[in-house]
Amino acid sequence: QVQLVESGGGSVQPGGSLRLSCAVSGSIFSIGIMRWYRQAPGSQRELVASITTTDGPVDYADFAKGRFTISRDIRKMVYLQMNSLTAEDTAVYYCNADIRVKLGVPLATYWGQGTQVTVSS
Repeated sequence: QVQLVESGGGSVQPGGSLRLSCAVSGSIFSIGIMRWYRQAPGSQRELVASITTTDGPVDYADFAKGRFTISRDIRKMVYLQMNSLTAEDTAVYYCNADIRVKLGVPLATYWGQGTQVTVSS
């Protein structure tokens, strides 16, 4: 089974920083685009950032530009460095990835279980 597991969430003060990690495991043929989403209570899930390869193009939501940095490495990990956090960043953060589990089968999107990020005084 393919699994995505986030870590690094927690509570921080406004203006603080947090680094999220996501590990992918299981039987996998290849991994394409990797992404971070977030969802606040009562709100729609929204894209935070995406990345194609270790050195490939990146894309950020407007609220993340200049504050957040997405990266990935050859060890099937994706990261989200978050700086200058505000209360509006409070949400459950999810990683996902487009994964081909076996040669010849369609690529599919997999999700992690989410990690809570709380920004408060």
